[in-house]
Amino acid sequence: MKIVVIGGTGLIGSKLVAQLRARGHEALAASPNTGVNTLTGEGLADALKGAQVVVDVANSPSFEDKAVLDFFETSGRNLLAAEARAGVQHHVALSVVGTERLLGSGYFRAKFAQEQLIEASPVPYTIVRATQFFEFLGAIAQSGADADTVRLSPAMVQPMASDDVAAAVADFALGPAVNGMVEIAGPERVSLAALVQRYLRDTGDTRTVVPDARAPYYGVELNDEPLTPADHPRLGTIDYARWMAMPRPAPRK
Repeated sequence: MKIVVIGGTGLIGSKLVAQLRARGHEALAASPNTGVNTLTGEGLADALKGAQVVVDVANSPSFEDKAVLDFFETSGRNLLAAEARAGVQHHVALSVVGTERLLGSGYFRAKFAQEQLIEASPVPYTIVRATQFFEFLGAIAQSGADADTVRLSPAMVQPMASDDVAAAVADFALGPAVNGMVEIAGPERVSLAALVQRYLRDTGDTRTVVPDARAPYYGVELNDEPLTPADHPRLGTIDYARWMAMPRPAPRK
């Protein structure tokens, strides 16, 4: 089966392409780096020829409110229209757990707009909402940085490893379209502030995390538990300790 992975050279996309190929499928890594640009439409029609499934794991290069909305709306419209013309049978998109509860954030408003475009399209679909990735803990820490301290919400999270994300998305891509949303999450629920403090300690960062219920998370206060999944999500198998023990790729020179 031919499966086109939009954003196929990124963190999740590269792992997803590898998994799909290992399972015997023709997986095409589609991104501007490989000549496929969903914003301009360049290379899109050729990439989708003969594809049964398209998986969209691309992310906006900018999180500025207008830029991120423009990215997801323009990319989404171009991609879904091209899929309809090409006869694609299943559109799979990676989104975020709690999106509709975090609309005070420009990023989450953009993801919600993307989801609405998918739901309105004639292409059968599955939206896979994932919790935060362990790989983003450093960026989350930096978002709350204040000199020698990091101010973060104590709200509960249930983060997961990118390997588990890719495995789950691969399974959904190879299954029937659910024409709805599914949720995936990590195996452990923990306070965001506590987890980031543990991560900083484990990586030799001496900053102290200050739990602050008013601290914004990408522009929005977490006044309940909006980042955790509902009942019965698909759970990954890699917890924080196992993720930290996994080998990391060498930094590019």
